[in-house]
Amino acid sequence: MPASPPRPVVRPTAPRRGAKSAETAARTALTPETWIDAATEVLVDQGIDHVRVDVLATQLGVTRGSFYWHFRDREDLLRRVLQAWRERATVALTRRLEMARPDPREQLHDAASLPFRGRAAAKAARIELAIRAWARRDEMARKAVDEADAARLAHHERIFTALGFPPEEARSRAFLMYGYEVAESLLHRQGSAADRDERRRLVERFVQQPPSK
Repeated sequence: MPASPPRPVVRPTAPRRGAKSAETAARTALTPETWIDAATEVLVDQGIDHVRVDVLATQLGVTRGSFYWHFRDREDLLRRVLQAWRERATVALTRRLEMARPDPREQLHDAASLPFRGRAAAKAARIELAIRAWARRDEMARKAVDEADAARLAHHERIFTALGFPPEEARSRAFLMYGYEVAESLLHRQGSAADRDERRRLVERFVQQPPSK
């Protein structure tokens, strides 16, 4: 039997220096915030049931494995969506309002004007509405909403306390003011811009009136 010709030696090709796989590149490009923002968009547009790993991965053009580079599981992502919303819509916003103006009357005016701040206000309202709908059926979301409401009411109470109202009166007026802001965010299509401005000025005057004897 003739001898078989020697097999050519196949040497592994060394990877190019600095080359990355597509998956590694995706992991590098996508931050946790990217996933959180994508999840928030799906929540607003389609509801909480559609906030799934496969849906988000398809939307971002990556594999499911990229998700687990940043999050333990879907529950971890949802928890961080709520954390991000709380930081942006309550903690950072309240801090900014309190630091912008020292006069409590100006702070009250700024708070009353929040629902009218253009596209940013409209986007914030859509996100909040979606999260409140989620909170009706989920304990974690409900707790986040309750905490946000409590923090915002406390901010308003500090304003009325600074205006000289006693504690119980300050709490009641804070609730009225905050309730008005929530209503304007949800009913922003009711009336013209002039109508909305007139409502705001009326509410501001009303909540600052001294208590009747």
